[in-house]
Amino acid sequence: MARLVRHEACNPIEVKPQEKSVWICACGLSQNLPFCDGNHKLARQSEPEGKLCIYDKDRKTVIEMRDDS
Repeated sequence: MARLVRHEACNPIEVKPQEKSVWICACGLSQNLPFCDGNHKLARQSEPEGKLCIYDKDRKTVIEMRDDS
């Protein structure tokens, strides 16, 4: 079953209980879930303000853009 899940976060979530911080993906675009791989930076540059971007299963390709409502 397919789902459209709205992600509005544009930064990862930092978890600090380890020796080094661990960054958890909050945008849903990481290819290394649940860990952040920096794909949110590309999305911020390419996603127009006020648009809902719908990605393909690969979480790399925008297949549709709609007005954000």
